[in-house]
Amino acid sequence: MLVLTGDEVAALLDLDELIDALAPAMADLSAGRASVPDRVAAVVPAVDGRLLAMPGHVPSQGALVTKLVSVFPGNAGTPVPTHQAVVAVFDPATGTPVALLDGTVLTAVRTGAGSALSVRLLARPGASVLALLGTGVQARSHARAVARVAPVEEVRVHGRDRARAEALAAELGEELGVAVRAVGSSREAVAGADVVCATTHPTEPVVRRDELPPGVHVTSVGWAPGGREVDDATVAGALVCVESRRTAFAPVTAAGSTDLTEPLARGVLAEEDVVEVGELVTGARPGRTSADQVTLYKSVGVAVQDATAATLVLAAAQRAGTGRELAF
Repeated sequence: MLVLTGDEVAALLDLDELIDALAPAMADLSAGRASVPDRVAAVVPAVDGRLLAMPGHVPSQGALVTKLVSVFPGNAGTPVPTHQAVVAVFDPATGTPVALLDGTVLTAVRTGAGSALSVRLLARPGASVLALLGTGVQARSHARAVARVAPVEEVRVHGRDRARAEALAAELGEELGVAVRAVGSSREAVAGADVVCATTHPTEPVVRRDELPPGVHVTSVGWAPGGREVDDATVAGALVCVESRRTAFAPVTAAGSTDLTEPLARGVLAEEDVVEVGELVTGARPGRTSADQVTLYKSVGVAVQDATAATLVLAAAQRAGTGRELAF
């Protein structure tokens, strides 16, 4: 079995290749070709933590993978990530375990790549102003990924901690080679933005419809037990897109989206109006219909994304001769 560390995964995972590969993988999911059972969660009530199991088979990628991921929102603001994971890769022809990967880096990168695919599918052409709400791992991942699919010229960063926002702005400005600045409010961040990426651990919405400009595309990946990242008015007024309706509307104990389940329960949102990424990829459902339409991609993560990313990493490792072989 090949074992790959987080540093090795980061070096091997090609972001452009991943964004491209996610399109057929998501199409597999929406068409029912991928096998992705409901994830299960063991809950740690004392700290609102969860350990999730996420297996998946993706035919278009030749992928058979399972991820174990812990989601501990209380780690926010500490040196310990809120999401930590390991990924096991199996041979889809024989079921033989072939690799064990650090899944923490993989999760961060594939989540940003999933949002970038939604930008490619739903944002207006020429989207050049990006707003980041949040200053953690996912804010970095999203800035890098969105810049691969849109002609980003300006980035605005807002977070609860101004010092962290300033540090992230300096880091991204140097890395991306574009104008990046920290701002004092979400309203200032999103004013005139083409794309808004919300990457917070929310207790109350940070994406509010009265602050959003016409035609903006919003990606929301934040999750916390009982928290909301997006307000009802945004959900009600936007074209809402998800990886999987079944997963997005799962109970919150299994990390379903409170951002969608609460509006659904109150009649603010109808499940049949929500489109899946894979349906946009294949053209089974329409995407943006006007320049002023607000679009929202609400992500809770699905196993096909992990399976796709892990398969790409493993192939790159085999080509490069990277990793440590362990015999059991």
